[in-house]
Amino acid sequence: MGLLLLVSVVAVPACILAIVLMLRNPPRSLSKICAILALILGFSATAVYCYGWFTVTLGGPFPELCEDRNASGAQLASLQQDYWPLRNACIYSDGSTVEHVSMSINLFVYVPAGLAVVLICAAVFLHRRARHIPEGAS
Repeated sequence: MGLLLLVSVVAVPACILAIVLMLRNPPRSLSKICAILALILGFSATAVYCYGWFTVTLGGPFPELCEDRNASGAQLASLQQDYWPLRNACIYSDGSTVEHVSMSINLFVYVPAGLAVVLICAAVFLHRRARHIPEGAS
């Protein structure tokens, strides 16, 4: 997971540099720009997920969110952590569960990942469309 985080953190600036270079030096292909933007968003989502994974693994802020007793007076029995999606649960002795889901992690993972998928589809569509258009047509 650490290697994936490192690759993601290095790949995002590299992709941004590639976009800047592509925009400075025409001719630029819109499908390639969409593909590199998809890589930026995909690697950004991966980096945020890896960060969230490490915070869950290292204990993070989650254990402090659990009360020793719930509203009905039951003792805290255990903690349960899931790595996908990143969520944590406080399990009490009476069987009740209080779940903590970090919206910021989910927002910064799901939105860029979804946009990356959309941009990949757009890049494939633009690439296929460019292949089928005759060179003399505009």
